Amino acid sequence: MSSRFTHIINGLKVLRKIHPNNDMVNKMLNSLPKSWKPRVKAIEESKDLNLLLLDELISYLLTYEIKINYNA
Repeated sequence: MSSRFTHIINGLKVLRKIHPNNDMVNKMLNSLPKSWKPRVKAIEESKDLNLLLLDELISYLLTYEIKINYNA
């Protein structure tokens, strides 16, 4: 999912449609499935979403996904 999102964002940059980082972070969090909502809530409570970089968010989500798949 993150690679698709990054591809879309890069395509928009080529078209000179630049979105603020916090807007992209919120869009990424809102696009996650319902099963991820507890993790989304934890990120929202522990991080300032206005300061959170998209790369950091993707790193948190990938780490969480690896942890879920490892424990499954």
